[in-house]
Amino acid sequence: MTEKKQKSATENVHNPEKAFGNLLAYKPVYAFIKSKWYPRLLQWPTLLVFALIMYQLLAGPTKGHDNLGTALTWVLWWPLIPIIFLILGRFWCTLCPFGLINDLVQKFVGNRMAVPLILKKYGIWIIDFIFIFITWSDHIWGIVESPVGSGILMLLITTGVVISGALWERRTWCRYLCFLGGLSGNYARAGMLQLRATPEVCKNCRTASCYQGNDKTPGCAMFVFPRTMDTTAECNYCGDCVKTCPNQSIQLSPRLPTSELWQVERPKLEVAFLALVIMGIVFIQNITMLEIWPQILNWFEQGLNIRSYFIIFTLSFLVAMSIPLGLLLFSGYLSGKVNGDSALKNFSLFGYAVIPLDMAGHIAHNLFHLLAEGKSILFTGLALFGIENHGQSAALLDTATIQVLQYILIFLGTFGSIYVAYRLAKSHYGEQAHTLKILLPYIALIVLFSLINIVLFLMPMSMRM
Repeated sequence: MTEKKQKSATENVHNPEKAFGNLLAYKPVYAFIKSKWYPRLLQWPTLLVFALIMYQLLAGPTKGHDNLGTALTWVLWWPLIPIIFLILGRFWCTLCPFGLINDLVQKFVGNRMAVPLILKKYGIWIIDFIFIFITWSDHIWGIVESPVGSGILMLLITTGVVISGALWERRTWCRYLCFLGGLSGNYARAGMLQLRATPEVCKNCRTASCYQGNDKTPGCAMFVFPRTMDTTAECNYCGDCVKTCPNQSIQLSPRLPTSELWQVERPKLEVAFLALVIMGIVFIQNITMLEIWPQILNWFEQGLNIRSYFIIFTLSFLVAMSIPLGLLLFSGYLSGKVNGDSALKNFSLFGYAVIPLDMAGHIAHNLFHLLAEGKSILFTGLALFGIENHGQSAALLDTATIQVLQYILIFLGTFGSIYVAYRLAKSHYGEQAHTLKILLPYIALIVLFSLINIVLFLMPMSMRM
């Protein structure tokens, strides 16, 4: 590679409005990602921890608050997931033990068949509904509180990974079937890290090794062509394109959080749908954690004469998801009176603006588990060595401090969502004189969602561990 081209690959930043420099310009970073140690050096420890978690879930203490597997999964990993997606995009998907299991199965018994058309066409919808089903089933069958229930869920996922890896090419599971795929894709769009190819370098390239791979390194596991990639929703930062690119075109750049959201040109209905569904799920998750939830259940039983928790929660769950969907559709109808677009088209576009508040609400909800129950990880770990906890609090911080952190997160999420809505309106309807009128329904909706979150976080919540 010539010095001139190398300088271009190092210094040029794809879309400078939202990216800051190139981390791969630092020789130690570039050398590590190019080496055979990345990402395997990080994947194998994660797989070993996963094995410990599985052993604990299936063979350890039967009560959740005594089980290290439960603590590591639902008190540590689950709260950290949205934070990782915000800071590093889908980097977790490279470390994920299921991804490594998929690779190992493919290596030894993989048939590497093409991905079925139905998965390519409807995969994101399948992912969305699997995520919804798992969330619903947790409340019906108590998966989180039951170590065995959590273990069975992990075994089912592992079975799906093994079958997918044995049948289809690359990481079909991760791209089209993983229940976290939609969530991680949405949050990665708002994340602070992006991987892009450099257009000035790629235009002279006559190979497609970044997608197809070479004799030493496989092609993109997530079915993404780095040369044309304009979103981080599917990139898991595995580094294979860095290894196979002959021209050092790939750049790994920090960027402003949420910046990709306001750059969207072809909004997808399924992305907006999941954003609003997650908002509803966070609401119902918060409500069921409230200390007054038993009183709410009693009100349902008395007022509606329904004694089945299955029916009560299912109805509540559906209503909680439907209300945000309906409100955004109505907002789209109102703004359509000004911009002339259909309610569904506005729904698809401005649904992206809800994602920052989604992340904030999700992180704030899980922050309670992490900070109010964080010491349970230590207590259950010490219990393996016969050191028992004698009534000590599992809290890392007091409730008042946790609430302040939750309010700060909601404020930041609200600001981010309103700003994304403004940038979307400006970029798509900037020449219209009534841009503010287009925005008003969405600003009102975002503020409403924010207030609901704040009210819920004001109320005392019960703990998981």
